[in-house]
Amino acid sequence: MRAERCPGTWLALLSALMVAALCAALPAATALDGDPGGDSSGGALPPPSADSPVPAVGRTWPVGLRPAVIRGWEPPATTFGRGHRGVDLTATPGTPVRAVAPGRVSFAGRVAGRGVVSVELTGTGDPPLRTTYEPVRATVKKGAEVSAGEVVGVLEPPASHCPQFCLHWGLRRADAYLDPLSLLPPWLLSRGPSRLLPVIGVPKVGVRVVPEAGLRVVP
Repeated sequence: MRAERCPGTWLALLSALMVAALCAALPAATALDGDPGGDSSGGALPPPSADSPVPAVGRTWPVGLRPAVIRGWEPPATTFGRGHRGVDLTATPGTPVRAVAPGRVSFAGRVAGRGVVSVELTGTGDPPLRTTYEPVRATVKKGAEVSAGEVVGVLEPPASHCPQFCLHWGLRRADAYLDPLSLLPPWLLSRGPSRLLPVIGVPKVGVRVVPEAGLRVVP
């Protein structure tokens, strides 16, 4: 008699049992989606922090073959403290500015009157590393995919940043500023200008002028 008078009670109990059975299968699914409460062996890797090491993904200098560093990276003691949030490299106006590593252009425009190009570097985590170049007249547009060594702009005259012509090159992960030189592998950091090496083991030859035959090479 009570079951006939209260059919809703049985329906509620049946619904509760079905929900409990479904919930038992949820932890495995949420773990695959990176849920912090799931099994860490199946979850996603945590996002990199500002203290995470910077991978040496750079394949070229942004300007020249081995430009001089006028001023290095000087991290501020506090978030808004004094410092130098990047490095300054010697270059003259009109010099092509290249992407140091492959990525996607996240900004190409002007900030406070200066031309700026910013590139998010491929495969450097979430949030990704982001390089900035200024003062630069952009030759690429936002959203463009660029490869290492591809020209992204042309250096403009300085805007009172350097005492002489220079490119300001920066590196950030989210709001944290990092040393852009850490992107370059040792072979790029130590590469100097090309030099002519002495030739050893090649026999010497002379040149004798023969009027009727012109120049003749003789041993």
